[in-house]
Order: sequence, then structure tokens, then C-alpha cells
Amino acid sequence: MRHLHLLMVILLISACAKDEVVDSGLNPKNNFKGEVEWIKSYGGSGEDTGQAIVQTTDGGYAILGFSNSTDGDLQHKTAEVNDYWLLKLDADGNLEWTKTYGGSKDDRGQSLVQTFDGGYALTGYAMSDDGDGSLNNGFHDNWILKLDASGTIEWEKSFGFSGHDHSYDILQTQDNGFFFTGFLDLTSARADGNTEKANTLTSHGVGEFWGTKITAFGEIQWRGYFGGTNNDRAHAAVLTKSNGFVMAGFSESDDYDISNTQGGYDFWLVKVDEKGNLLWERSFGGSGIEISYDIANTIDDGYIVAGNTFSTDGDISENKGESDIWLIKVDDVGNLVWEHTYGGTGFDAAQSVIASKDGGYFVVGNSKSTDIDVEVNKGENDIWILKTDANGKLIWQESIGGVDLDYGFDILENTDGSILVVGETLSADFQTLTNMGKTDLVLIKVK
Repeated sequence: MRHLHLLMVILLISACAKDEVVDSGLNPKNNFKGEVEWIKSYGGSGEDTGQAIVQTTDGGYAILGFSNSTDGDLQHKTAEVNDYWLLKLDADGNLEWTKTYGGSKDDRGQSLVQTFDGGYALTGYAMSDDGDGSLNNGFHDNWILKLDASGTIEWEKSFGFSGHDHSYDILQTQDNGFFFTGFLDLTSARADGNTEKANTLTSHGVGEFWGTKITAFGEIQWRGYFGGTNNDRAHAAVLTKSNGFVMAGFSESDDYDISNTQGGYDFWLVKVDEKGNLLWERSFGGSGIEISYDIANTIDDGYIVAGNTFSTDGDISENKGESDIWLIKVDDVGNLVWEHTYGGTGFDAAQSVIASKDGGYFVVGNSKSTDIDVEVNKGENDIWILKTDANGKLIWQESIGGVDLDYGFDILENTDGSILVVGETLSADFQTLTNMGKTDLVLIKVK
């Protein structure tokens, strides 16, 4: 319960009522019914996808993805290669403006934030050294863009070495700077992939968790890599109450920075302080493969982590099929509080998780199942949305899709309790939509 003055009787009663709602699951004031209000798509005749969505200060939304289309909603684009694709929408999902950023090679937007000044910061990975890009160090680099409120580039910076270096998530920090994370292709990097390790390259190999802290103008303050001798990749990060960061992804390693592994691939969490010093790391999983794709803060200063599992042992208490969505709750020092699997006998995986306003969680991903937790499958692969209570109990789910491949990648909750899900669809019969080409960006509102 929040700290309230005892004399404020009315507020105290209200706070107690909120506690009761958290315990019971859905918040009646949010009035979430699980009904699809509208579905919209955007794109052209090529391949278009939405990877991340944020609510903007004007009540609308901004979506980042990538596209190789040159028609439809991307008529301003001339080259049939992937560019970062930013869409600004109003509160009803109507397109206000759209812009692309990139050059003559493969550039893929992954995550965005609306910045304190009303602009945007974008991250992803890019190969171009022309067009909007000024530098490329080899294959993919982490490419960060700072935009004003209308989408005009204020500055852009590339961070990387001669290999494939990917960035998947970005946060703005209290000092107006940014933190972004992904993985470092260490086999092709010089020693300065981590400034704290001076001129000595450790024996780490393949790929590492890579976190980078920059100023408001894109200057490096610190960067560090974490992992072992095999493949380790961070997919998401959150800020901590002490201005540090927790990164979530997966690890194939069992040495160097990684301890207490469970199997082939585990969920791996790494907490660092505001200077990038390793505070703790935790592995979760079984003898099979576990990959986490997203992490969110919880109201008790813990963390909720979502991904998928193939295991039937270790930290996994139940396996329902080929691959299940796996949701774990950990406390502020990384101890496992609870875990749940969701799915059927087919392949099911989560891509994004958020803590909902009623104390529970929303999860979005994809499903091929038609049984157990999944009521229906409309084709090859559906977007699958789940709602749980505060303890991870499944209380609502919905599959949305068509006969082909459909994926959900990100989710947000509005103040009224409704949610928006962004992803992509290849289906020609996706609900009420008309397919514009190969894959289209799809946006779904559920109230």
C-alpha cells in the first residue's frame, strides 16, 4: 500500500480498495472485456513489420519497425531495401505521418522511446554508411537516431565493430542520455567493446550481452559486455530504482560471467549499476532451450520476464507441448518468485510483457496450438495475447490471425485499461484487413 497520511481517511480507503483489486486480478475500473475494438494495417507491396510501440504525450502512438516497400504507405521511399520505419498515429490509429531512415543496405529498427523533449530516440541495427547513415564499421552496427517531434533527424550515431552487432532495446535515463542493449559479435570486435577491460580481450566468444550508455548527444560514457565462451544475447532492458539496468536475454554459456546454468540455452538476467559494473547475474531454465525476449518492472521493484521454453525439468514446473510461453517473476536481487507456462501442444512463444495497471500482466507473442490454453488457431501462426493476474494465473487469452504467418511483437496498455498490440501479418484473410503485399504491419486494439 502506498504511504498515505492516516488522517486522509478517504484516500486510505481508496488505497485499500486498490489492494483488493490487485489480489483479485482484473481491475473493474479499467473495464477490460477482452473485445477487439479495431484492427488496422499499414505498409506496401513489400515486407513491412512493426517491432515496438509507445504512447505519445498527445494521446496518440508511435511505432517503429522496418520496411522494404516503396509504395502504399511508403511512397516516399525509393530503394527496395530495409529501412527503419517510424509511424506517428492519432489515438484512433489513424496515420498522421510516416518516415523512413536508412541507406542503400539492410537497416532494421527495433525499439524506440519518446524523449523528454517530445522527440524520439530509435535503435536497431544497420549496414548502411550512406543516406541517413554516416558510418558503418562492418556488417551490422548498433544505429541510434535522435529525432525531433516531427521525426526530423537531430543526430545519428553508429556503434560497432567488424562483425554483426545488434541493438534491440533503448531507454532514456534521468540525465537525458540513453542506454541501449543487444549483442556484441565479439569474435570480430577489438578490446574496446568494453572500456573497463582496457587493452585485454578476454576469452569470451561468439556473442555477448552488450550494454552502452551515451549522453544526450550520443557520446559514449561507458559500454560493457557480459557472457561466456558461447552465444549470449540481450533482447531487452529496464531501469532500476537505483539508476542501474537489468538486461534480459539468453545464454548458451556456462563459464566466465555465467553461473548456475540449467541446460543448453537459459533465460539470463544481468544487473549492472549506473556505471556498468556487474552487480548480479541469474540463469533460469531446464535442460532444453529457453530464450527470453522481454523484461518489465513490477510494482514491488522486481522483474517480470517473458520468452519461451522447450524444457520439461529444472525451473519449469509444467510443459504443455513443443514450446510454451514461459513467464517468470523475480525479486529485486534476482531470486525466482514464481514461474508459469502457457500454451498447447504446438509451438508457442512470447515476445513482449508489460505489468498492467491492475497488478497483473499482459503478454503478447505467437501460437500454433489449438488446445490446452489456446482455444483456437486460425492458420499457420496466430498472434496470441494473454492476461494474467498478479500471480501469473491465466485469466484471459485471444488468438488473432489468418491462414498464414502472423506475429505479435509489442504491447502497451492505455489509461482506460485497453491494450494495443503491434506486429506483422502475412495472411490474406487477417480478420477485416486487405493484405497490401507480403507482410504488413498490423495494429490491434482490444478493450
